[in-house]
Amino acid sequence: MAGTALTDRTGHSRGSHTTVAAGNGVRPRRRRTRSAGWYVVATIVALLFLLPFALLLVTALKTPGQAAASPPSYLPHPVSGSNFSQLFSSSVDLTRYVGNSLLVALGTVVGTLILCVLGGYGFGLYRFPGRNIWFTALLLIFMVPFQSVLTPLYVVLRTVHMQNSLLGLVLVYVTYQLPFGLFVMRNSFAAVPRAIAEASELDGAGPLTRLWRIHLRLVLPGVITVAIFAFIAAWNDFIGALILLSDQSKFTLPVELLTLVTGRFGVINWGVLEAGVVISMVPCVVIFLLLQRYYLGGILSGAVK
Repeated sequence: MAGTALTDRTGHSRGSHTTVAAGNGVRPRRRRTRSAGWYVVATIVALLFLLPFALLLVTALKTPGQAAASPPSYLPHPVSGSNFSQLFSSSVDLTRYVGNSLLVALGTVVGTLILCVLGGYGFGLYRFPGRNIWFTALLLIFMVPFQSVLTPLYVVLRTVHMQNSLLGLVLVYVTYQLPFGLFVMRNSFAAVPRAIAEASELDGAGPLTRLWRIHLRLVLPGVITVAIFAFIAAWNDFIGALILLSDQSKFTLPVELLTLVTGRFGVINWGVLEAGVVISMVPCVVIFLLLQRYYLGGILSGAVK
């Protein structure tokens, strides 16, 4: 009986160790399978996003005849740079419109940062009557489609004699970027420990001194996030510039590309259009790749306060 009990206890003990070992072996396999599944899904999603850009570049490198052919060819034969050379020919002077877009985009960034940093600083660190009501009212602009207010904006700019001017276009873009910029900057300033502001206040620093020397460095990811969004929105906007500008010399790059690629009877030169889109993508892609680390931090600022 004793021997049998010992055998049973020994057998049970061995069985437990075997079960634990088997469980320890199954878990790593499940983790590897789950990780492999995530990599497959992420790769498929990445390819879906990259496929339009690949087709865009392939079309830009085709000859005009190949770009307009039906059915289209998948690869350019031979590879041609005629579309890019046509864009920068002396008859087009694309550099002027690139300069206009750059001026509008940089002006939008500067104006948006000044207003959003000051506004976010006030909403995030100071308490005053009606703070939440004012902030909610500003966020309601998010719900108004930009296209629906273009006609009133056109009338306002014409009344103040700023219609058909790059400065008026910058003011319109800054106004529409304010809700998102204020939202990001308010969260960024609110995430800063209050003890830092109290310590600097005890040292005798004023509000603007604290903002410039202390807080602005701590909320740098949020500042860069707002700047990236403002730049990309102003650089890529088409409908606003098309309606608010009438002088061709002041056209931005997206508007000029429309007038450039439309030939007789409305025929579109697809090769030149795609080459222009490739060129217009370059500044946005470069800025994002250089500042993506700050961009991700700014998007998540205040989320885990």
